[in-house]
Amino acid sequence: MSDEELGEKLVRMESLIAHLEHQYEELNKVVVEQGKVLSKSLSQQEKMADTLREMRQDEIRSDNRKPPHYS
Repeated sequence: MSDEELGEKLVRMESLIAHLEHQYEELNKVVVEQGKVLSKSLSQQEKMADTLREMRQDEIRSDNRKPPHYS
């Protein structure tokens, strides 16, 4: 291979590396954003589960009223 061919090959490789670095940065941004969305979703899910648990407990309490002769 001549020096010119090696130079062209090196330029192509550097260009590809730059492209891959850009893709890596973009994918990293996506992963970070998805992590934030997942964290928020899990937090909301936990709040909903707590609310449903409380609602179920309230329902159980209302169904377990003492009979009138206990008052």
